[in-house]
Amino acid sequence: MKIYFKQILGLVSIAVLTVGCSEEFLVEEPTGSIINADQLADAVLLNPSVGAGTVTGIYSTMFTTGTGGTTSQQDFGQKGYDVYADMLCSDMALSTSTYGWYRARVTEYQAPLDFTQLENYQVWRYYYRIINQSNLVIASLGGNDIVPESDDNKFTLGQALAMRAHSYFYLTQFMINDVEASWNSETLPIYTEPGFVGNPKSTTQAVYELMENDLTKAITLLEGYSRPSKTQVDISIAQTILGYVLGSTRTRWADAATVTNAALSNTSASLLIGIDDPNTTNDETQVVNGVKGGFNDVNSRSWMWGVDLNADIGLGLVSWWGQIDLYSYSYAAVGDNKAMDADLYESMASDDIRRGQFLNSPTSSRYLQPYLKFYDSDKVVFGTSQIVKADYVYMRYEELLLLNIEALAKSGQEGLAKTKLTTFLENRVGDVSYVAALSGQALYDEIYKQTRLELWGEGKSYLAMKRNKATIVRASNHLSFVGVSIPFDDEKLTFEIPQQELQDNNNITSQN
Repeated sequence: MKIYFKQILGLVSIAVLTVGCSEEFLVEEPTGSIINADQLADAVLLNPSVGAGTVTGIYSTMFTTGTGGTTSQQDFGQKGYDVYADMLCSDMALSTSTYGWYRARVTEYQAPLDFTQLENYQVWRYYYRIINQSNLVIASLGGNDIVPESDDNKFTLGQALAMRAHSYFYLTQFMINDVEASWNSETLPIYTEPGFVGNPKSTTQAVYELMENDLTKAITLLEGYSRPSKTQVDISIAQTILGYVLGSTRTRWADAATVTNAALSNTSASLLIGIDDPNTTNDETQVVNGVKGGFNDVNSRSWMWGVDLNADIGLGLVSWWGQIDLYSYSYAAVGDNKAMDADLYESMASDDIRRGQFLNSPTSSRYLQPYLKFYDSDKVVFGTSQIVKADYVYMRYEELLLLNIEALAKSGQEGLAKTKLTTFLENRVGDVSYVAALSGQALYDEIYKQTRLELWGEGKSYLAMKRNKATIVRASNHLSFVGVSIPFDDEKLTFEIPQQELQDNNNITSQN
């Protein structure tokens, strides 16, 4: 199936005509408030319908709206924080802004510089909510030191430990300017039992020790686990999370290479291949205009971890699709466009098939929107349905592979890293001969660039920015801070301990 630019314009015109009768569903000014104190205990945990104290409850929290403790339309689970990450590192440009979501407090960095802003609370509340849910599961099985006898309990405990570590990892990335520089500083409170009793901050080192211990134990417990769906964490997911944890220290690259090698061996996922490969089949991923795209189906062969969304779940405008995808009932369709940073786009080789995933028409207001990367399968601008049907991806094979390549290169295994990078790129660009001549920082820079290009819009570029101590410079299609150099450890790029926590926790009295 082919969709040409003129057809896109026609669809956009139709969408604009339909907005008038539907605009009451869109909020014209960014709003949002903290859920009141009576609800602060944890609405999800108190609701049996989402599996209080179970791993089902944990996974439900990842895609449920309001789980950051606010009424904001930016508050919709893990994918909401993926958007924050992509915007903070500036690979995702807010290129037009009509309704105002993300503009002032995220893209103009008001929230990271002002602890009273709700985005700080969302990040803090969401990840500590999952930590508390994980602690409930762990406690129900006998506690942190238990080794369950039954396989079912082993697998459940393994998932809870992995999810606790996953949340602490994101807190270290979102809340700490530079992990390495803050290693011996007190940065985050640790909770390993259910409930929030107002613990003081622990050192970054202590948080990392907890994450590594949790994940090491989880990997052992998840041996032999065959999960019922991709919603659950299995051994390869736990190993990949550990790879991220080790890589983020910037000192454990050999260990990161070892664990990501193991994850590659344990996953059943595989690389999305080039469109001319005879092994390509229609059910693996969609091909539009000769470009692989449509990251919308949990059954895609490259997806390692994700959730199968359907009408029964009932997600609508307040969702990742409602903020990013122009083919959904979304803000992105009617005036809050999210696009690839123009300089990042131009860094792609001229024959890179990924160029075709973005609308390359500089005169269009939709310039560099991901119109052929992410899309609802209906392919109707401003979607005909207000219910989200397309799925969420949390992790896919390509990110594990690129993390493994980075770890190999930075642990002194450049030859193997270049071999794997060449194989990866052969499925995306024509001439990959240049890779053979790369070494040292030039090789690291190429791996970092390919990570950003491949995983745009998936929330992983921010993590790579921190691992690589990168300095970001926004291109001309951003609405603010164009051309300004911002180093990875700038306070504008990490959130603050929220005002609510400082008020409620007498053992934390300041940001530092």
